[in-house]
Amino acid sequence: MNDNWPALPLEEWKDTCATLHMWTQIVGKVRLAQTPLVNHWWNVPLYVSARGLTTTAMPYGEIFFEMEFDFIDHNLVITCSHGATAAVALEPKSVAKFYQQVMSALSDVGVEVHIWKMPVEIPDPIPFNQDEQHAAYDPEYVNRCWRILRSSERVMQEFRSRFIGKCSPVHFFWGSFDLAVTRFSGRPAPVRPDADPITREAYSHEVISHGWWPGQGPLGKPAFYSYTAPAPEGLSAAKLRPEQAFWSNELSEYLMLYDDVRTATDPEAALRDFLQSTYEAGANLANWDRASLERS
Repeated sequence: MNDNWPALPLEEWKDTCATLHMWTQIVGKVRLAQTPLVNHWWNVPLYVSARGLTTTAMPYGEIFFEMEFDFIDHNLVITCSHGATAAVALEPKSVAKFYQQVMSALSDVGVEVHIWKMPVEIPDPIPFNQDEQHAAYDPEYVNRCWRILRSSERVMQEFRSRFIGKCSPVHFFWGSFDLAVTRFSGRPAPVRPDADPITREAYSHEVISHGWWPGQGPLGKPAFYSYTAPAPEGLSAAKLRPEQAFWSNELSEYLMLYDDVRTATDPEAALRDFLQSTYEAGANLANWDRASLERS
């Protein structure tokens, strides 16, 4: 618990990661159902909390309720402004069983919410109430993941504070299963003709986004990332800090492997350098008005 940058090789917890991804989507879709749309879908993410990930308080009729993944005692805890509470144990169980238990726990505290039961942003999705395939849960690795989110969020909050233009919160997107913070130039972006409504809303304006994710997909390793959208010419050739940071042709974004951060002499300084140098590369090449967007 005192190791703020623990090892997290994806291969050792990939089944747990896939299950937890689906569980966070269930809770995230409750938040989506209960909150009004905010630009760029800022109403849907979860937030790093003192014990895990939380929805923050959400309105329901005359009350408010909150759902928090507690990755210390390993429960999903539901608390309500009228005093009712409920909990669902985080332990090896199928997504289908977890979904049923979450809906039942919400009903027990007087909250009836209907969500679209199909996962998003993954290949071959299985409806939550039918998913018996994902059922792993290793509490040690889940706790490690949360500690990384906690440490990363602290550095990202400091990075965010230097920017006085429009900027997202530091939040956890349950669709892509990543922690992210996004800066905006203030200018609209060209319309993406083939984009779906979700993408059009997310990228309606010029952005430089930074984040961390556990490494699902082609990379297979946890990493910090940065991308500029639309991507200006010459982005792939920019010089970055630290020297371990690089441009990925496969993903079309900057990366720094998590292991290179956690094993650095000063992990927080290494991450700060990655965030700042990748922002500068994108902002300079895209001709952002940095003088008016950054603290002097």
